[in-house]
Amino acid sequence: MKQSKAQTYDVVIVGGGAAGMMAAGTAAQNGYRTLLIEKNARLGRKLLITGKGRCNLTNHCDVANVIASVPSNGRFLYGAVSKFSPDDVIQFFEELGVPVKTERGNRVFPQSDCSRDVVDALARFVRERGAKVHIGTVAQLLLQDSMAVGVQLEDGSQIQAEHVVVCCGGMSYPGTGSTGDGYRLAQQAGHTITPLRPSLVPLTAYGRECAAMQGLSLKNVAIQVYDAKKQHMIYEDFGEMLFTHFGLTGPIILSASSHMRDMEPGRYAIHLDIKPALSPEQLDARLQRDFEKNQNKDFTNSLSELLPRKMIPVMVEKSGIAPDTKCNQITRQARQQLGALLKDFPIVIKGFRPIEEAIVTSGGVCVKEVNPKTMESKLISGLYFAGEVLDVDAYTGGFNLQIAFSTGRLAANSLYQEKERHV
Repeated sequence: MKQSKAQTYDVVIVGGGAAGMMAAGTAAQNGYRTLLIEKNARLGRKLLITGKGRCNLTNHCDVANVIASVPSNGRFLYGAVSKFSPDDVIQFFEELGVPVKTERGNRVFPQSDCSRDVVDALARFVRERGAKVHIGTVAQLLLQDSMAVGVQLEDGSQIQAEHVVVCCGGMSYPGTGSTGDGYRLAQQAGHTITPLRPSLVPLTAYGRECAAMQGLSLKNVAIQVYDAKKQHMIYEDFGEMLFTHFGLTGPIILSASSHMRDMEPGRYAIHLDIKPALSPEQLDARLQRDFEKNQNKDFTNSLSELLPRKMIPVMVEKSGIAPDTKCNQITRQARQQLGALLKDFPIVIKGFRPIEEAIVTSGGVCVKEVNPKTMESKLISGLYFAGEVLDVDAYTGGFNLQIAFSTGRLAANSLYQEKERHV
């Protein structure tokens, strides 16, 4: 099929998310005739919902800390993050007119707390640097003699290009367009896709306790994650979580989920410290004061100043103390057992919620088949990958968007360097 001049580009970027917009704007800025293809009617749809609509852009830390926060193939990202670091991301957005602020845990957000400002800034970056945007779906790559030579769209039209950068995202939040298209394209090119699983995802739990406390949010709770198979604690955190009808969610739970490798029913348990600010001795003294104050009340009616209302029936049942026991009749042993339960409330995990509910997808294009210095495929010349489609995923806190920006930037800059070498 003969291609018109309008259908020929230096580079085609597949996917208009964080990595894709960064790659498209950078490639166009570097002098490439660039086409960005996005299946949604607008760019950055998934970005709009990140950080609860606030968009956690990056984490204000050094390169080493970024790499340490990527449990899957972190070292692969060293070159990309070194060349476009968190400081570079912050400067990039501020130069685009998006002032930022740093919050707890070094999380970086736009000062406006509005993800739309970030998406609009990236979309302007793409268009003002000269990249063209086409709304459509890529059906397959065009390959010739182990080289990428363009893409074919679902409507049958073909677009020729010297380079193709796949930035389609993962499988999470399919309503935003993340439906695994990038994995299909990578497999067409002969790439290995490591098994996909949810990461930064809510957890399902055994027992009735979570459902009984559905809707209860704990703002300052400490957790430890215990791995029964390895027989040791693998993660701990402090912050906010939420009980649901199926189990647990919230920031610290999502972070914990990314540490639960090779999930099996019952393998992991989350131990809650409901009163992390108090030592066991301080908590016991607090219980003594409360019981003395309420000495003639039933046990179940004495906990309102200590615990949220929804938690009281669950804690009473788990304590083994009869609800109608008068506080002045509670033994020292029973009181200390209650204190121990408040400091270590175990919840056995059944599994992950579906991958569609995950913030990011773990697994993807095998990084052994991608050059970490350029993001180019080692199998197909002129084919590049960036963002969540790669087998890299990080903890919550802005690290996953940092990966998207760094890899998208590196892929685009590698195209430019390659062009210079051949001039």
